[in-house]
Amino acid sequence: MRKVRIAQIGTSRFSHGLYIFESLKNQPDIFEIAGYALPENERENFPGQTGCFDGYREMTVDEIMNDPTIEAVAVETEEKYLTKYAKTAAEHGKHVHMEKPGGLSLNDFEGLIGKMKKSGKVFHTGYMYRCNPAVREVLRQVRSGELGEIISVEAQMNCSEPADLRKWLSEFPGGMMFFLGCHVVDLVFSIMGKPDRVIPYNRRTGKDGIGSEDFGMALFEYKNGISIVKANASEVGGFARRQLVVVGTKATVELKPLEIFTDSGTVTDVSIYRKADDWWDPGEKSRSGNFGRYDVMMKEFAEFVAGEAVNQYTYDYELELYRILLECCGVGSEGEGEKQ
Repeated sequence: MRKVRIAQIGTSRFSHGLYIFESLKNQPDIFEIAGYALPENERENFPGQTGCFDGYREMTVDEIMNDPTIEAVAVETEEKYLTKYAKTAAEHGKHVHMEKPGGLSLNDFEGLIGKMKKSGKVFHTGYMYRCNPAVREVLRQVRSGELGEIISVEAQMNCSEPADLRKWLSEFPGGMMFFLGCHVVDLVFSIMGKPDRVIPYNRRTGKDGIGSEDFGMALFEYKNGISIVKANASEVGGFARRQLVVVGTKATVELKPLEIFTDSGTVTDVSIYRKADDWWDPGEKSRSGNFGRYDVMMKEFAEFVAGEAVNQYTYDYELELYRILLECCGVGSEGEGEKQ
């Protein structure tokens, strides 16, 4: 596969910009790094997140956009600026990898997707569980009918976050649901499709006197069942309970925890239950092979850009996912948050 010439726009305090640039550096056979830009005063705002760029050319956003040799960009700014810079890249005919989930405006995100469709370039987003081999196997099982008709999905994205991050969540509608709940919204949507109705239940735990919506939950109504997403930023032991449970008429599959970090990579524990008449069935236990969150993600982006593979997550899928996420965050059709 040919190399992809790429530049990164931005980094942030709490998201994955540092790890994405490290992944580009770790794959020199795939990527030629042209440089990076730090807009929105990021060097001053996030001094601890810029060391990864040492030794690479610092550019302005305009220089990146107007360089015809740069065919792709990774947009890794703060969440509120993601759509802005991804849209600018689309207007300049670049392939775009963008951190999830996008900025805060539905109208702006719709404009971004419109620009990407017009350009025909790759639009790729940072939903890391899409690259998890255990998740991919579940999707295969669902689509093959191996699990039977799917009744419900339960997905959790919990952790115990520090106070400064939980304060920062107040920048977003839905708080934790917007920031990390988006990952499990993506999982439910990819398995079950568009729900008939979304009912958000986002709350403020009040831990440490912080007033952000750090507890997120939403119900997805379907004709044959209810699916659930939950994202709690104040849950002790929550990372170990991150999970995906898919309930079918023939079998139930459980991924828990979704990620276990080991010295040799990341793995996922899997349980499959097939014996409907045995309430004490311990299930079939297995563990996925090792994988890396970001290297697989960016390698696939390069394959899409080079025409070696086709992105299964279409422009329309990404737009509908964003709309559903905003519903989970309590955002009404006019773009205003319906505070719980």
